[in-house]
Amino acid sequence: MECSWKTILLLVCASLGIQYTAFRSLSASVTSHCPRTETGKHCHSQRRGNNRWRGLVGDWSAWEAPDRKHILIFATTRSGSSFLGQLFNQHPAIFYLFEPLYHVQQVFVNSSTRMRNVVDRRALLGAHRDLLSNLYDCNLNFLENYMKPAPRDHATTVFFRRGASNALCEPPLCHLNQNSKDPFEHLCAKQCKVLNLTLASQVCQTRSHMAIKTVRIPEIKDLRLLSEDPRLNLKIIHLVRDPRGILASRMGTFTDNFRAWKIWNATGRKPRSVDLSQIATTCNDLFNSVGTGLSKPPWLRGKYMLVRYEELAREPFKKITEIYHFIGLDVDNQVKKWILQNTRGTSGTARNYKYTTTRNSTATAESWRLSLSFQITQTVQHLCNGTLTQLGYQPVHSLRELRNVSNSLVESKTFTPFL
Repeated sequence: MECSWKTILLLVCASLGIQYTAFRSLSASVTSHCPRTETGKHCHSQRRGNNRWRGLVGDWSAWEAPDRKHILIFATTRSGSSFLGQLFNQHPAIFYLFEPLYHVQQVFVNSSTRMRNVVDRRALLGAHRDLLSNLYDCNLNFLENYMKPAPRDHATTVFFRRGASNALCEPPLCHLNQNSKDPFEHLCAKQCKVLNLTLASQVCQTRSHMAIKTVRIPEIKDLRLLSEDPRLNLKIIHLVRDPRGILASRMGTFTDNFRAWKIWNATGRKPRSVDLSQIATTCNDLFNSVGTGLSKPPWLRGKYMLVRYEELAREPFKKITEIYHFIGLDVDNQVKKWILQNTRGTSGTARNYKYTTTRNSTATAESWRLSLSFQITQTVQHLCNGTLTQLGYQPVHSLRELRNVSNSLVESKTFTPFL
């Protein structure tokens, strides 16, 4: 079918308009890194060190690998990720954020009745990636899109678990009166009510590295676009844990959601309302993610390290040294001091704090064996057989074997970083 010259002209104009808009958007992104630099000029960002824009806008090959490290702790709920996160949070050169994706998920859960729909999952993952990209660029104001109630003048009182980040509780963002026996996070929650996101972004820029912890991304393949962005120099620490330990921890932490499991564990009678799908999904996501990581795809080269929580808890100094070496940083003395102070606690050290990281880490790693019933253990072993084998966790075949904690169920297995 022939087109009139008017139709052709309209198509050409529309095409030019789209290209212009895309160019302006990308130019604005580049300019935001160097706000006092004219668009198209070389960008010498003070925050990014040796990261320089040397070519045309959109030419990824023109980026030099930045000195700034961007670290992502990738894990699932109740796998020890809070403990690992603190080993980055204590480093004075690292700006650490605890679960910032919480805000995105809250918006999607509250606004969508079709969360299991593929379109919604893709939208949620896209929002997660956009937020992570902006946060790694120290743009904490981007969080305002997802906060309810919306911040006023960039100030908010609803920043999720603010106290888990030292940088958000220290001057100039807050001045704590530390004459209290409360753990640091709870002290921060009491005394630091309002957070200015613009000022927090500026504080982020003063730190030479950044680490983010998340348990809200299902599989590691969902991180591919971020991993392939040469501006980020992303390092992914994939933390895994024995699924039996994950379930036991969830039962003890999320009482309402796991009430049927707790009844089953206490009585030996399985309620009809027990939902096996959640732990089955967790194991499936673990299996797929570990499989992707160990297959060593090119987009993970130099960016992926698998860590078993049990090994980290048993030998925290050794493991964190290996992790920092992979990232390319030295373990700061403050990190070592924190390990000494927070891995030798007794069972009653902080019993009133559900999410505490102060504990006897060695004993905690396999403590689930003393609380989980043999029947439930068998069920998880059946559902997660492939994952247990893949990660080197031995099954048990009797109650006596389950309770014999002197015999570890963690096989001696080496997972070397993908360099």
